[in-house]
Amino acid sequence: MLIPWGGVGCCLSAAALYLLGRSSGRDAEVLRSVARAGSTKDLAAILDTASKVLPLVVAVSGRVGSDTPLICQQSGMRGVIVEETAEQHFLKHNDAGSWIQDSAVMLSVSKEVPWYLDDGTGRVFVVGARGAAGLVLTVASEVFEESGRTLVRGTLDYLQGLKMLGVKRTERVLPTGTSLTVVGEAIKDDVGTIRIQRPHKGPFYVSPKSIDQLIMNLGKWAKLYQLASMGFAAFGVFLLAKRALQHFLERKRRHELQKRVHAAAAQKQAREAEGGNGTSDVDSNNKKDQLVLDICVICLEQEYNAVWPHVLLYELLFSFDELSTLPEKN
Repeated sequence: MLIPWGGVGCCLSAAALYLLGRSSGRDAEVLRSVARAGSTKDLAAILDTASKVLPLVVAVSGRVGSDTPLICQQSGMRGVIVEETAEQHFLKHNDAGSWIQDSAVMLSVSKEVPWYLDDGTGRVFVVGARGAAGLVLTVASEVFEESGRTLVRGTLDYLQGLKMLGVKRTERVLPTGTSLTVVGEAIKDDVGTIRIQRPHKGPFYVSPKSIDQLIMNLGKWAKLYQLASMGFAAFGVFLLAKRALQHFLERKRRHELQKRVHAAAAQKQAREAEGGNGTSDVDSNNKKDQLVLDICVICLEQEYNAVWPHVLLYELLFSFDELSTLPEKN
């Protein structure tokens, strides 16, 4: 029986989606249990009374600010995180001899300066935001610079099987003044500076969405993953059951066909024995085995005189398999 890989793949996909749904559901429950600081002033008071042993995971909101903001070279925007990328776009020969477009990253630079959230009552510094979930950088500028065309450059590129199109430069930035919600571990040092960083174990989000929107979004994804998991599981079970039923019916058909062939051979042997002159039992058994091999599977009475090439190997394999199970007579 061939393994129905389609059904197995669907079942494995269902298991993976189920685990993703469970993970999203757990994240939503964790966010529901996070302490919400109404303001930076309230957060400072919570930290003064909180336990020094257990980490305090909180959610705070405010506008992005920095004492030393970065200035984008192309757009001139001010931000606290700037990512610059440069992609070389070109045409190249494929195996068929035609030109296809491709690209390669030439430069990727990321810059970040100390920054904070300000809600009007105080500042909360954010540490390690680039590794947080939910962080979205705004595309500040996107410029395409065409490559210069010279005879020497064009000849070299053609010999290499390339045609340079140009360089695409992109700037992404987290602008100052952006409203954000940060979920992480809150720490207050000796001079009273409050920082939020990635906890050793727990959620770490930097998102333009509110805490309620984050919880709703995670709950929605958890439900979608569960529904998709149920669909893949049902379809996978259907494929497995269909293949098992086909295998069972095929074996049953082969078994019934072999029974009919043996019965017809026995009837023909009996008719010939009645009109014969009493051959030996050994000759009778040998003749019966030969009749089983030579009898037509359509009429079940005459010896076959033709065979379909595409089923010859199939029928021979299962005929010899069944004949090997026949009892031997001494």
